[in-house]
Amino acid sequence: MKIHEYQGKTVLARFGVPVPRGDVAFNADEAVAIAQRLGLPVVVKAQIHAGGRGKGGGVKVAGTMEEVRAHAGAMIGMTLVTHQTGPGGRVVQRVLVEQGLSIARELYLGLVLDRAAGRPVLMASPAGGMEIERVAEETPDLIFKEYIHPTAGLETFQARKLAFALGLDGPAIGQAVKLAAAVYAAFKAADASLVEINPLILTGEGDLVALDAKLTFDDNALYRHPDIRELRDLGEEDPLEVEASKFSLNYIRLDGTIGCMVNGAGLAMATMDIIKIAGGEPANFLDVGGGANAEQIRNAFKILMSDTNVKAVFINIFGGILRCDILAEGVIAAVKELSVGVPIVIRMEGTNVEKGKQMLRDSGLNFTTADSMAEGAATVVRVARG
Repeated sequence: MKIHEYQGKTVLARFGVPVPRGDVAFNADEAVAIAQRLGLPVVVKAQIHAGGRGKGGGVKVAGTMEEVRAHAGAMIGMTLVTHQTGPGGRVVQRVLVEQGLSIARELYLGLVLDRAAGRPVLMASPAGGMEIERVAEETPDLIFKEYIHPTAGLETFQARKLAFALGLDGPAIGQAVKLAAAVYAAFKAADASLVEINPLILTGEGDLVALDAKLTFDDNALYRHPDIRELRDLGEEDPLEVEASKFSLNYIRLDGTIGCMVNGAGLAMATMDIIKIAGGEPANFLDVGGGANAEQIRNAFKILMSDTNVKAVFINIFGGILRCDILAEGVIAAVKELSVGVPIVIRMEGTNVEKGKQMLRDSGLNFTTADSMAEGAATVVRVARG
C-alpha cells in the first residue's frame, strides 16, 4: 500500500526524522490559510502516488499569498502527467503547503528489502533529486549501500560510513547517523517495504531535512497497523485492483490484450512469461488463490472483462485445493452471466481434471482447451490477434 507524501512525512516525524513544517489543503483558501501560519515563502506540492511531479508542473514555490492561491487553484483538479503516471495522468485532489527552505545540497536516502540478500539495505547517494533508477544505470558508483542484519539492526558505524560517503562533515555527520536510525526504526515498526527520501537536503544552515518522502507498506501486515491502513487513498488506485481486493483476489492491471486467470503467484508469473515468449502481451496479473470457489471465479471473470483492452482470456489452473470441476463451474457461470464475447483458452491439470473438461464440453459454450502451457499460450496469442 502506498500513501501520499504528506502522510509519509507524518509517519517519519513520529520516529524523529526531521521534516519541513507544512499541512495538506483541499482548496485554495485552505492553502492560503496554511501559508499564513507558516510564513512566506512556501512550496505548493501536488499530492499523487507518483514521482516526477516537479517536471509536470506539480511543485511550485510561492513568494506571495496571491501566488499561493494561484498555484493551489491551478493544481487542485488538474490532471498531472509524469513518467510514472503514464499518459493518462492522475487527477490532483489535494496539495501539500510547506515552508520554503534554503538548499545547500540534495542527497538521496532509501531503505528497501533486498530479497536476494534476505536483508534490508540502506542506500545513500550524493545525486539526490534525480531519478535514482537513472543514477543506478548511468553512475552506479554514486550509490552506496549498507546491508542491515535483521537481528543486530542498523549499526552506528554503518550510518557513519554512509555519511562519510555522502561527503558530510562536522555536525551533519551526527545528524545523518540519527536520521538513518530513525528511518530504520520507522521502516521496521511500520512494516514498510520501502522508505525513500529524495531529496534529503542539507540546508544553508547545515541541517539535514527530509524534503520528500515516499513510503510503501506490506499489505499482509496492515492488520497490525489500523492507523496506517486508514491512510489508504482508493482514488489513487486502479478501480479494478480495488474491486479485486474486495474478493481477496490478487490483481494487477497491465497494458496487454490477453487476460490471465491463474491460481498461485509462481504459476501466474510463469504464465505471463510464456505468453510473452509466444509473442503476446498479458493484460494483467490475476491470482485467484489455491482455495478459490465458484463465486470467486465469477468475480475474477467480471474483473477481467471490465478491462476493455482484453481480446482473449487464458485460464491456466493447477487443480490442487481448487478442483478443476469447481473452476469449470465458475467459468461457465461467469461466461453465461456476462455474455463474454472474447475467445477463452483453458489449460488445467490436477484434481477432477477430466470431470472439469467434460463440464466445459457439455456447456455448449465456445471454449478452447489446451494440454500444455506452451500450447495454451500459443493458442491464446493467435486468437487474440483475430
